Amino acid sequence: MQQTLQSVLTQKQQVDMEQNEVEQTLTELQKTADDAVVYKAAGSLLVKAEKAKVTEELVEHKELLNTRSTVLARQEERLRSQVKEVQTKLQEDLKPVSPSSK
Repeated sequence: MQQTLQSVLTQKQQVDMEQNEVEQTLTELQKTADDAVVYKAAGSLLVKAEKAKVTEELVEHKELLNTRSTVLARQEERLRSQVKEVQTKLQEDLKPVSPSSK
């Protein structure tokens, strides 16, 4: 369970980094003229593309990343809750039993 939580946290961090990158790219695209020459990565190549098309693709990708981030946040919350429950139960199970009075 702890490993699953760590995996979710790693995925969430990667999604957050990608979101920042998309945001920065959209900000830079907004600064350029509508008729500016724009290139996008296609594998290891850069290909010429229309600014409007690239912007549209980035906005869609941003929405997808936002959804994925929300899902990962919910998973993280659920896993943290489960880990806490297991830790609490384990602590209760490990408490020394007080001797009964006779």
